[in-house]
Amino acid sequence: MPMHVRDAMSAVVLTIGPAHTLRQAARLMSARRVGSAIVLDPDTSGLGILTERDILNSLGEGQDPDQETAHAHTTADVVFAAPGWTLDEAARTMTRGGFRHLIVLDAGDPVGVVSVRDIIRCWAPAPEPVPA
Repeated sequence: MPMHVRDAMSAVVLTIGPAHTLRQAARLMSARRVGSAIVLDPDTSGLGILTERDILNSLGEGQDPDQETAHAHTTADVVFAAPGWTLDEAARTMTRGGFRHLIVLDAGDPVGVVSVRDIIRCWAPAPEPVPA
């Protein structure tokens, strides 16, 4: 029986605004132990995503994380997943698009994020403990 996005996704959804600095975003992502944040822009009514890689790229370019905003580094052309997608569908979509996170929408509302790590965790469960 195939597993679905709802089985793998993280329901811990971190949402931030477009004016958050990259340092603020990184601090929140670290505290929640997540690799991405959904950026809600009330002016555009749009959803974007800011990932660890976006922050790393900014730092690598020598940009100041206290000055750079989430808005400037958000991926706005986001591909969304549905909870009922199979993990195969999600993995193919990520591979085709070259990204590692999908925002999961249910009836137009963000209900989770699924990452490559989440999918791998489902496909390769932890090994059985070795008896003592």
